[in-house]
Amino acid sequence: MTTGRAALVLTGGGARAAYQVGVLGALRELWGAREGNPFPILCGTSAGAINAVALATHAHDFSVAVRRVAWIWRHFHVDQVYRADAAALAATGIRWGGALLTGWMVRQTPRSMLDNAPLARLLESTLDFPAIGRNINEGHLRAVSVTASGYTSGESLAFFQAAADIPNWRRAQRVGVRATLGIPHLMATSAIPFVFPAVRINREYFGDGSMRQLAPISPAVHLGADRILVIGAGRLSEEGRQRGDAYPSLAQIAGHAMSSIFLDGLAVDLERLERINKTLGRFSAEQRAAAGVALRPIEALAILPSRRIDAIAGHHRKSLPRAMRVVLGGVGGMRRSGSTLLSYLLFEPGFTRALMALGYEDAMAQRTAVADFLRL
Repeated sequence: MTTGRAALVLTGGGARAAYQVGVLGALRELWGAREGNPFPILCGTSAGAINAVALATHAHDFSVAVRRVAWIWRHFHVDQVYRADAAALAATGIRWGGALLTGWMVRQTPRSMLDNAPLARLLESTLDFPAIGRNINEGHLRAVSVTASGYTSGESLAFFQAAADIPNWRRAQRVGVRATLGIPHLMATSAIPFVFPAVRINREYFGDGSMRQLAPISPAVHLGADRILVIGAGRLSEEGRQRGDAYPSLAQIAGHAMSSIFLDGLAVDLERLERINKTLGRFSAEQRAAAGVALRPIEALAILPSRRIDAIAGHHRKSLPRAMRVVLGGVGGMRRSGSTLLSYLLFEPGFTRALMALGYEDAMAQRTAVADFLRL
């Protein structure tokens, strides 16, 4: 069994990313007291990018990294991510109402539904960004990437900080650019469209990295991974076909759109990787080299929720601040059909801890496969 470089890919999903932290807790337990970092390559998108960068800042000690990330998620509250007080939400409503009524005349353009300035302050107070460079220089980390979507170019751009020998890359609608990662990159990758404001980096505004991300696993491959562990934040098929007589609420439509953004690309990419591996498996390395085939087999393992996260969110809907419940209630977000939208915004400890527990259970249910992947 070859070893190769292992990569950890953490997908997007707002508050759903708490599930990833539960999986990481199981990985930490299985890794035990071993030295080193099991994932020298870390790739994240949206909220998954925040988790990936947090791990990168403590890449010299995987156990400490997971403990610190878990503590934050266990004690999360909405007001650490976005303003959910009545004054802030009322001001947003006034701006949007004014834009709809008079925007044609005064060209008002509201930036977003919610103000996520508290998230920027949280990241600034908890993440030691210079530690990423130190960990790369000391050999604890090979690369970390954060993917965002360019609103002008339409490209999926992976900002990466890595060892000096890793080059930039360009594929159709996919670009990898070397950068010194910081708060703007994390705010950009987690800027859910309409919900949080876009972020300008250099000459372009960027939004949530899950948009236009046709190949979520691609950055890990370009950064040199031979083995990839993917931790999702939703099942590849969230909904079954059901009879629907009532017209869908705005929350239901928004939740459906978000699931399309956050989940569909991963399902397609995993299927594509499986097909490529099967094809390459029919030929030896020598035959592939003689034919000039540059592709290589990539070992992949995916850990995804075994239960519907929107259903879990529905049980915790009342934990949101009252003003936020009123706003979501107005668009159907407090109904059962609106639980998908709710699940992306429910940064409250009851919900995040439930997802962490589910992630831990799901990882332990695959402990044999995980141990094989980690070469334990």
